[in-house]
Amino acid sequence: MSTKTLPLEAPAHSTSEDLGATRPRIAGRLVSLDVFRGLTIAGMILVNNNGDESAAYWPLKHSRWNGWTPTDLVFPFFLFIVGVSMVLSFASRRKRGESTGQLLTHAVRRAIIIFALGVFLNGFPNEYHPATIRIEGVLQRIALCYLLAALVILWTGTPGRVAIVAICLIGYWVLMRYVPVPGFGVPTHAVPLLDPNRNLAAWLDRKLLLGHLYEGTRDPEGLLSTIPALATTLIGVLTGDWLRSNASARRKVLWILALGVIGIVAGKFFGIWFPINKKLWTSSYVLFTGGAALLGLSLCYWLLDIRKWRGRWTMPILVFGMNSIVAYAFSEVLSKVLDAWPVRVAAGQALSAQEFIYRQCFAPLASPPNASLIYSLAFVLVCWVVAWLLYRKRIFIKI
Repeated sequence: MSTKTLPLEAPAHSTSEDLGATRPRIAGRLVSLDVFRGLTIAGMILVNNNGDESAAYWPLKHSRWNGWTPTDLVFPFFLFIVGVSMVLSFASRRKRGESTGQLLTHAVRRAIIIFALGVFLNGFPNEYHPATIRIEGVLQRIALCYLLAALVILWTGTPGRVAIVAICLIGYWVLMRYVPVPGFGVPTHAVPLLDPNRNLAAWLDRKLLLGHLYEGTRDPEGLLSTIPALATTLIGVLTGDWLRSNASARRKVLWILALGVIGIVAGKFFGIWFPINKKLWTSSYVLFTGGAALLGLSLCYWLLDIRKWRGRWTMPILVFGMNSIVAYAFSEVLSKVLDAWPVRVAAGQALSAQEFIYRQCFAPLASPPNASLIYSLAFVLVCWVVAWLLYRKRIFIKI
C-alpha cells in the first residue's frame, strides 16, 4: 500500500483499478468514472450502517432472497467499476513499457493484499480464531474477480472476453439448475430452484468452508458465485474497451445507454427461469445490475465528460472517489468498534456503543425509518470527513 501526495487542485483521474484510489486527472481521462465510484462508495456506507436495520426504509436494505432493492445494486457497481478502471490502468502501464509478466505480478500482488485486508476486516477487532473467522467477503470477492479479470485482459481480446461472459452466465445457470445437489437431488425436481440451503453454491461452501460462513450454512460471497461475479467485472472491462475506442463521445454514450437498457430487460426476462438473486449472484442478476451500472455510467459520462458540467458540486463526491479504499475500510472499522464497545446503561445491562448512540441521539428525533436514515447519513458524513481530511492534505492511498 502506498501513499501519494498530489497537488490539491489536480482533478480526478481514472487509471486506478482498485476499489477506487485515483491519481491526478490527465487530459482525456474520465472524471465521470471517479464520480461514479464516489457515489457508489457513499451508497455502500449508507446502506451498511443504518442504526436499526429493522426500521430502515426498504431501499436501504438487501432483498431477503429472490428479487432486488436499490441496495442490491451497490456491490455489482463496485465490480463493474473495477473492470472499467482495470482497462484504463493496464493501458497506461503498457504505455510506460510494462510487460505482461510485470502486469501479472502487479495483479497478483494487489489481489493478495486486497484479499488479506478483507479477512482482516472480517475478524476485526477480536475474532481471529482460525476455526471461525470468515474467509469470504466483499473485498475477497473483489480480489478474486480482479485477478481473474486481469488474466482475461492479458490473454484475450474483445471476442474472447465476450465469450467468457457468456460462458460464465450460461455455465452458472446450468450448474445451479441441472446439476444434482449432493444429498438433496436435482433442482426443480427433488428441491425447489434456488432453495436457500439446498442449492449447489451453499452445499459447496459448507463442504469447503463450514464454520467460516457469514450466514452459517451459506455465504453471500460464496465460492461458486464468483463465476457470475467475474462476468460482472468483465462487463466493466468491455465497457472500458469501448470507452478507449476511437468512436465519438456521442456514439459511446448512446451505445452504453442502449446496452444498459438491453441488460436490464434481459435480466428481467432471464429472471423468469433463473430469478434475480443477489446472495447467489444469479446470471439474471448480473445482466440486470450490469445494465443498471451502464445506465449510471452513461449518465455520469454525458454530464461530466461530454457536457462538462463540472464544478464545486463534484468535490464532495470526488473526496470519496479519490480515497475510496480508505473510506470503505474506515467505515468497516468504525462500525465494528461501535458494535464491540459496551456501554453500561443499568446494573447488569449494557448496550453496544452503536445501539446507545442510536437510541440516545437519533431515535428521539423522528419516526423509526427516518431516525434510521438520519443515522445512516450521519455515518456517511463522519466517513466523508476522514476522507476529506486526507484530500485536504493531498494524501491519496492506493494498493
